[in-house]
Amino acid sequence: MMTEELTQLSERMPAWLWNMGFILFSFLIGFLIKILLVPILRNEAIAQSSYSLFRSFIRRFSKILSIFIPLIIFNSMLPFTRFNPKTLQVVSKINEILLIGFFAVVLIQAVKVFEDYLYHRFDVNKENNLRERKVRTQIVFIRKVVITLVIVISLAIILLSFESMQKIGAGLLTGVGVGGIIIGFAAQKSLGNLLAGFQIAFTQPIRMDDVLVVEGEWGKVEEINLTYVVVNIWDKRRLVLPITYFIEKPFQNWTRTTAEILGTVFIYTDFTVPVQKLREKLTDLLTGHPLWDGKVNVLQVTDLKEQTIEIRCLMSCRNSGQAFDLRCYVREEMINYIQKYFPDCLSKTRIDYPKEVSGPPMKSLM
Repeated sequence: MMTEELTQLSERMPAWLWNMGFILFSFLIGFLIKILLVPILRNEAIAQSSYSLFRSFIRRFSKILSIFIPLIIFNSMLPFTRFNPKTLQVVSKINEILLIGFFAVVLIQAVKVFEDYLYHRFDVNKENNLRERKVRTQIVFIRKVVITLVIVISLAIILLSFESMQKIGAGLLTGVGVGGIIIGFAAQKSLGNLLAGFQIAFTQPIRMDDVLVVEGEWGKVEEINLTYVVVNIWDKRRLVLPITYFIEKPFQNWTRTTAEILGTVFIYTDFTVPVQKLREKLTDLLTGHPLWDGKVNVLQVTDLKEQTIEIRCLMSCRNSGQAFDLRCYVREEMINYIQKYFPDCLSKTRIDYPKEVSGPPMKSLM
């Protein structure tokens, strides 16, 4: 009944007006969804203070629903339009390409919704997060690989939907052997980076948020991409390295098995300093301090030089950031303690002058 009424109505209206009405109706539906439904859903999601699948879905899909739904509506109502055969073929092809593209976007956003769930399931914002960082490193790499595959497959489907592309593809199949060899040689560097990325994702010499010393710089792993790694240096610079670097060259990973680390402070003093007093002072400084984990507290004379002795203060911390702050605190307090109570024990340079030779006065030759 509805179909017959639409057919009769279309016959009474000019074709261009009828077609324009369908297009405007489809976009009007999308606009109404955007101004009515999406804000309501977004406010409902914001009202939920913690993570929820609904909140993640709205955050990822709210921007594309107002375009995706009108496209679906227009595609379903396309048989009722009155385009001429040639125009209908062009419009259908454009609509098909847009649908393939938006379905690819929907798949990508669905992958990100699943990633949000895994991020919530494996939260790295806790003290001992080794397992979470392992999983997150794999999640990030797999997500990027899946998104790349979705994009490549979508582009391939769009290209193969054209008859001319199918003919070109059939012609290229005859030379696929030689072409494969040429592409392999040309892209061996990129393929090497990609394989190195897989190796890093699953053997994990580095993970997300790992603390590294690389190229003489201290920083944390901020991004692990398919072909490169970004290290956030302590002074907010970014060090970008090819992903093969972490397979081929040595580097320091301070959080490979645990975030715990030992901090050291070296003090150079005179030989007369009372070492036991300094040892007691170090214990006083560490006891009850929030940055000390209570495991290691050692002060030793580790070297003797010509003019000074080297005293090493060793302390343990939960992670490298806290170790740096605790080392600065201990260094400052120990120097203040020596300056206040043993100022003569600070590093000094000794010079011994020979005593004057005494004896009877020389007689004059006159």
